[in-house]
Amino acid sequence: MISLDLNFNILTRDLSYYLENQKPQLISGGKKFYQFLREQCPVVSETYYPTFWCWESRIQTLLRPFVTAKPGVIYRNELIKAADGGQISLDWFDNDDSLSHPDPSTRPTVLLLPGLTGTSRESYILHMVQQSRDLGYRCVVFNNRGVSGETLLTPRTYCAANTEDLETVIEHLQRTNEAAPIMAAGVSMGGMMLANYLGRKGRKTCLRGVVVFSAGWDVFECTASLEKPLDRFLFNSYLTSCLQASVHRHRPVLEKCYDIDHVMKARTIREFDERFTSIMFGYPTNDDYYRDASPVHRLKSVQVPMLCLNAADDVFSPSHAIPVEAVKQNPNLALLITCRGGHIGFLEGLWPRRSTYMDRVFKQFAKAVIEQGSRLKDL
Repeated sequence: MISLDLNFNILTRDLSYYLENQKPQLISGGKKFYQFLREQCPVVSETYYPTFWCWESRIQTLLRPFVTAKPGVIYRNELIKAADGGQISLDWFDNDDSLSHPDPSTRPTVLLLPGLTGTSRESYILHMVQQSRDLGYRCVVFNNRGVSGETLLTPRTYCAANTEDLETVIEHLQRTNEAAPIMAAGVSMGGMMLANYLGRKGRKTCLRGVVVFSAGWDVFECTASLEKPLDRFLFNSYLTSCLQASVHRHRPVLEKCYDIDHVMKARTIREFDERFTSIMFGYPTNDDYYRDASPVHRLKSVQVPMLCLNAADDVFSPSHAIPVEAVKQNPNLALLITCRGGHIGFLEGLWPRRSTYMDRVFKQFAKAVIEQGSRLKDL
């Protein structure tokens, strides 16, 4: 009887939390951006109710790839050269049937950056392509080197701190369609890379606006969170094996410069970075790499409107490391925090096959930036 009472009390407490704490928190460093989001993106003011049967953060994170549908998208692939002789794979969705923007020379372009081991085939990317298609925009997905089937021509892959490939891609987009407005969206590590890029470039970028989902703001805190026993079992080990699989695919070119056998013995992301990533990009120590990769240190330099969506229960980006105070100091930044949602989860509705809260934030923000972005000048 005591056990039943205890379980009932826990259920009641959790249900109360579920019903009472679902209002997202919108934080901005400036009134102008805050009001713009409230007016043009009503989703930021709506109550977010996570799918009741999987509202716990880890379940949201694990189930999203299996629960959400994968819209059918046919890409046009383009390989472009990098300065070091490597190649970068871009997957284009041209949207030539666009009714609202029939002229391809002026059709708005949305640049999409997947997560750590993601490609243009991830469900969250396909959903953003679908949302962009509905708006009449074209999309291009920036696949990190070596992850989408292309040959690795040089012994170099990618990391969150290095934005050289991203700069190459953005310059290429601008040259390809000079009259077309460009905005960007990044997910997880893709969002970290975008934030680091904006922090480095300041106003010297053609991007009209940026939206970032589930970014890890402080890599030290993110890594520590993922090394807790349960999260190491559920996420860390799996992601490490995915990174190692990519290294193994390109072993002939990589083993000329790195101890691949040592890399393949890594058991965590931190060990992988110590043995591979930090060495590849020339950092004295892994701590130096993690410090440079943490976007929190560059937020003060961002000069382009950037909306960031994080869930407070995201084990990849723990709530205490979400940069609330840094956002408050920059009028170009806005932070939307939900109580629930996990990492790239944000499932909602009884059976969340077609759309998530994250998808709705993306669609409304992309439309606002492209069609009303002039209102955000001189933030």
